[in-house]
This record gives sequence, C-alpha cells and structure tokens, in this order.
Amino acid sequence: MEKQKTAIYLNLCTLAGLMGMAWFIWYGIQNQIFVSQEALEAFLGRFGMFAPLCFILIQTVQVVIPILPGAIGCLGGVLIFGPVWGFVYNYIGISIGSILAFLLSKYYGKPFVRGIIGDKNYDKYIGWLNKGKAFDKAFALAIFFPVAPDDLLCYMAGLTQMSLRKFATIIFLGKPGSIFLYSLGLTGIMELLKYLF
Repeated sequence: MEKQKTAIYLNLCTLAGLMGMAWFIWYGIQNQIFVSQEALEAFLGRFGMFAPLCFILIQTVQVVIPILPGAIGCLGGVLIFGPVWGFVYNYIGISIGSILAFLLSKYYGKPFVRGIIGDKNYDKYIGWLNKGKAFDKAFALAIFFPVAPDDLLCYMAGLTQMSLRKFATIIFLGKPGSIFLYSLGLTGIMELLKYLF
C-alpha cells in the first residue's frame, strides 16, 4: 500500500514537472528566448541575482526537449555571463538535462523516446543499442565532441543496460570538453562576423 502511494506521488510530481516544463517551453517560444540571444539576455535581465538559476533551467529544458537549438544557449551563456561563469552554467544545466533525459527514457521506455526524438531519429540510432559495450564507447566519444547529436543519444542511452552511475560519469567527464569547444567555436564565429560586418 505504501509503495502504491509513493508511486502515485512520484507520478503526480512527474506530471506537475512536465506541465511546468511545457508552460515554460510555450512561454519561451512565444518570447523567442530559445532562438534569440538578445531575447534571452533581456529575459534573464529581469531576474537579477537569480538570472544564473534561470539560465541553468533554460539549458536543462533545451536538452530534455531536443527540438530547441542548444547553440543559442551555449553562446548566450558565454556572452551574458562571461567565458568562465557562462561555461559553468552551461555545464550545470546541460548535465542536469542530460541526466533527466536518461532517467525519463529509462522510466518510460521506447514509445516515449520515439515520441520525443521522432521516428526518423529513432530509426537512425536504434541500431546502436545492439552494440553493447561498443555503444558505451561510441556514446562517450559522442558526448565529448560538440558535433554529435548528444541530446538524442542521452535518450537512446536510457534504453540500454547502462547504469545511471556510468552515464553520469560519462556526462560529467565528457561534457566540459564539448561545451568548451562548442562555446569557443561559436564565440569565435560571432567575433569574426562582428569584425567582417
């Protein structure tokens, strides 16, 4: 009986969290905070000392809902908070989002993952799951390099036998490199564009 009550509470919390996230995504899309660095900066400016927490939430959401462009967040973090704190906030938000995606995948399974990442992406990466330890190695490499679709792969990893501890270790060790390279590359491109135009 106690286990049933706990399960109900957990499901209610999950539902409330998903509803809150859905509202935040709707609000973000309406106000273009996921696609415009200027809109993101203006939005965060309203929160004063709580702006870093809000930014971490935005970065968490953009991983859990992989249709949102992560480039804006990474670049925005560096431009708004500077290279050091921008990197730190990106790292925290993206790591939390990656772990949430993994846990959601573990809990809800293949139909949920297919619904989140779409049939095309699901069919493209489902073959990776049969590679066993080779998947783990490929996943670790993909997390390190910024060009891989790592948000999608976090969902796919949740469908394997990979433990949360192993997944979190890969994320915590691999993400700094990819975030650094991604942020450095985007910042360099932005500086080049400013110089040219």
